[in-house]
Amino acid sequence: MTTSRTRSRLVRTAVAAVTAAGLGFSMAACAAGADAADFSEFTPEAVAAALEEGGEISMWAWDPAIPAAVELFEELHPNVTVNLQNVGAGGDQYTALQNAIAAGTGLPDLAQIEYFILSQFTVTGHIADLTPFGAGDLDGTFTEGPWGAVTAGDGIFGLPLDGGAMALFYNATVLERYGLEVPTTWDEYMQLGRDLRAANPNIYIGSNGNTPNFVHALMRQAQGNPWTADGHDVSIDIVNDQGAQRFAEVWQPMIDDNLVSTIQWWTDEWHQALGNGTIATLVSGAWMPGNLISAAPQGSGHWRVAPMPQFEAGRMDTAETGGSSMTMTTSAQNPALAYAFMEFLAAGDGIEARLSQGGFPATVAELADEDFLNREIEYFGGQQINRVLADSANHVVPGWSWLPFMAYVNESFPETIGQAFIGNGTILENMAPWQERLLSFAETQGFTVN
Repeated sequence: MTTSRTRSRLVRTAVAAVTAAGLGFSMAACAAGADAADFSEFTPEAVAAALEEGGEISMWAWDPAIPAAVELFEELHPNVTVNLQNVGAGGDQYTALQNAIAAGTGLPDLAQIEYFILSQFTVTGHIADLTPFGAGDLDGTFTEGPWGAVTAGDGIFGLPLDGGAMALFYNATVLERYGLEVPTTWDEYMQLGRDLRAANPNIYIGSNGNTPNFVHALMRQAQGNPWTADGHDVSIDIVNDQGAQRFAEVWQPMIDDNLVSTIQWWTDEWHQALGNGTIATLVSGAWMPGNLISAAPQGSGHWRVAPMPQFEAGRMDTAETGGSSMTMTTSAQNPALAYAFMEFLAAGDGIEARLSQGGFPATVAELADEDFLNREIEYFGGQQINRVLADSANHVVPGWSWLPFMAYVNESFPETIGQAFIGNGTILENMAPWQERLLSFAETQGFTVN
């Protein structure tokens, strides 16, 4: 962790909340990125030389595991200073990035960006292609899902930091109390919800899933692809998408039959319900254990981890939710040195420094490491949960893509498909207005819609 000895300056700055105006795509932003520096002349040799010479780099990141890696890097390279700023997590940082882009000044050398929204910044030309620095040599270092999220065409626009491969977290004490089995399919999951409600009407199998990232993930697991993007060319067809329809077939009955709680994710009430067992399961990403341990301590010893329920018995298809990359902006003042730190952070000794703080790796080697796999986590009754999570990471459905305006996709969710989760129409009925909004937005922002 960052201490008084480290030269990193960790600063927290208040920034505006996410709005469509703040994070919406515009073709004008593309023009703003057109004058950015050309890094095509850089080479891996230049990276090594920059590291030897030293200097300063700036980075915006919120991951609490990153300061430990910064401290280690500076100890190994005393001639380098990494100026780390936390300008807010997720959307707050993206707003700050967009504000700096609009102002034409103030962008950091490096910025942490989640996979789902990375293309929103790359398509405008503000995130550098890392290929000249030698990033292509890292092909095979990371699992397929995270690596696919940072690559587009022949370009590599970030280095994966972590993964969000999904699994089923469940309260084993609750299931054992009522003699119920861990589900392996979504049909079994639905039946478990009915059995739990019959056994105790105060217990729900889970929350109602009224979050866009959860819906995206299950569409992906069901082999869906409701949208695709290739630069400024986009295609959107949620209504006819196989994955969207399969998700609706499974989730709509759970809403209709009151099997899932209406408690919203990430609230204090939600964490309390996870802790006391009134919400008995949770399908989420590999980073969730840390959240349960810190925010639902009452559940310690009761929870376990199992593979993600399947749409078809006998298959092993998973999805990801969350996860982020480290990127370099095209305004970077010391790009070669910045890349040296990026590679250390994502594919070097910085990995173990981050894992020591509770991170979950995106690298193939760490996911196969026996010490990592054999760790027994007290909160989960001593279960070796990393084995389940690592297996999930190796079975993420490939081929998923993100639209270059995912902030708007998620912002439009509550007023369209999100209405189904609060009883206003069905999931299928609300897919059409969601699709219409996205198509209209894409057209008005200058995308070519296929």
